[in-house]
Amino acid sequence: MADISFITERDKLSPISEAYRAIRTNLQFAGADKAIKTVVFTSAIPSEGKSTTGINLAVVMGQDHKRVLLIDADMRRPVLHRCFGLENRGLSNCFADGLSLKDVIQHDVAENLDVVTSGPVPPNPAELLGSAKMQELLKEAEAEYDYVFLDMPPILVVTDAAVLGSQTDGVILVVGSGDISPDEARQAKDLLEKGNVNILGVVLNKVPQRHQGGYYYYYYYDENHEKHKKQKS
Repeated sequence: MADISFITERDKLSPISEAYRAIRTNLQFAGADKAIKTVVFTSAIPSEGKSTTGINLAVVMGQDHKRVLLIDADMRRPVLHRCFGLENRGLSNCFADGLSLKDVIQHDVAENLDVVTSGPVPPNPAELLGSAKMQELLKEAEAEYDYVFLDMPPILVVTDAAVLGSQTDGVILVVGSGDISPDEARQAKDLLEKGNVNILGVVLNKVPQRHQGGYYYYYYYDENHEKHKKQKS
């Protein structure tokens, strides 16, 4: 497992983990009169951190006692099976072999977190993602989980995220600080909006952290200070 992808599990007191918990809170209140359950994660271009963001947000949701299913719907360049060290028998097998979602779910990957990997790369990902079968799979997942997160390809590379995003409760756009120009960010936003996607928000990733050690010490000290007070009393 790649340490950077699981900081919310490895170091729960870090400022980065706290930032993911803040995103979790924002997402829980994003629906106004409708609960948000199915969420797509995408970016403008590769390597902005969409998969890392989706993984860590799924982990902190699980830590909050929510049942989460994380699906690798990037059937062009899938990564979740490598991140978690799982067998890559997953989403595309539901189409090729007629399997149901429960047949490919890999359980208890983290606390309250199950994962569906992408499966073998198919020749027609966009058609599969836009199919009635995919909608059936999503409904099956919604019935069993509090949240269903879908990791999808970058929107400036292929339009898969817009295709499936319009069938979910919304999309989170992950932007790597310094990775793309403002014009590219606007273009990504425009493509999603043209696909009738509900953009839930933008996560600015890879922002340089100043005074990180000081913040870390504050959170660490605070927890142990509370323990010490309880022991004295």
